[in-house]
Amino acid sequence: MVVSAFLVRREERSSQLAKSRKPKSVKKVTRKRRERKSVLPKLKKVEWTLRPEILLCPNTPAPMHGVVPRNILGTKWWNATRKAAYALTNFHCHACGTFKSDVKGSRKHLEGHELYDVDYKAGTITYIETIALCPYCHQYIHDGRLFALMKKRIITQKKYTSVIQHGDAILHSAGLERLTRVDRDKEIRAAVLKGEVAEWSKWRLILRGNQYPPKYKTVEQWEKAHA
Repeated sequence: MVVSAFLVRREERSSQLAKSRKPKSVKKVTRKRRERKSVLPKLKKVEWTLRPEILLCPNTPAPMHGVVPRNILGTKWWNATRKAAYALTNFHCHACGTFKSDVKGSRKHLEGHELYDVDYKAGTITYIETIALCPYCHQYIHDGRLFALMKKRIITQKKYTSVIQHGDAILHSAGLERLTRVDRDKEIRAAVLKGEVAEWSKWRLILRGNQYPPKYKTVEQWEKAHA
């Protein structure tokens, strides 16, 4: 009888222990599932138009390097502006249409790119808007900088070629074509010789009605900073 009573009490304790553990375990799993759901992006239906022609915008003229709205208006403005651009396309690249988690490369994100109206004769770049781009489309636009990084061996030739092929393919599918970096450089040099490009010191960024001069006062200062 003593043994029997002991077994009964042990079974009762085991049963109570099992009951006390089960809700705790279920509650823990449920909480984890809720946490996972909460971090998923809530995408809304947004109407927007693909704009592959963005990839045709010119490189920023050398006198205006480092003179950008994000530096002038500050981090708070820049973060709000670029995030608004991402939301405008429902987190897709405005040029190629790729969703942010599907972009090429290891970093799955979008980047903000400032669009300008460039007037070489007057020596002005007028800020128009900020758009959302995937890293490859963004680097394609800034292929001058990309080439410089390759020459310094910061990126590989394979990466450089991959970016250029990516952008060329996007333009080709839209029935568009861009001159090579070398041919565009030749056009600029020819325009300079013809007096069709403003002198270095006359360049200005036009932003909200204000004018901002070059960061580097001479081409020699620019070359020293980018050596």
